[in-house]
Amino acid sequence: MILQKIQEAYGYLPRDVLDMLARRMNIPLAKLLGTATFYAQFRFEPIGRYLIRVCHGTACHIAGADKITDTMSRSLGIQEFETTADGLFTLERVACIGCCSLAPAIMINEQVFGNLNPDKVLRIIEEYRKRT
Repeated sequence: MILQKIQEAYGYLPRDVLDMLARRMNIPLAKLLGTATFYAQFRFEPIGRYLIRVCHGTACHIAGADKITDTMSRSLGIQEFETTADGLFTLERVACIGCCSLAPAIMINEQVFGNLNPDKVLRIIEEYRKRT
């Protein structure tokens, strides 16, 4: 839970914070890192202001999640699990966001978008770019 709280506060697990935590808990840093790297939920690099999760669950996969991911990747100029140079967007592939009836679907931070196609995705990205 401590690692989750750190990631909630910083958006990722900063190395200097992990160093401090290991010292305060009197455990080897390697053990702490071993725990953190075991779970896919933890990140070790900062994420963008807008975290885009592209659902690749069965319903979304069948409905065209690969096209959605490819369109976002090209539009943002990044690959999956990367962040744009301006720090605005991070693109992640996830197993399921629980919105199968909206397939294909994405989440940007906590907002869900569904019934997507490449054109809709491009419009959504532009709307988020205008917010900054």
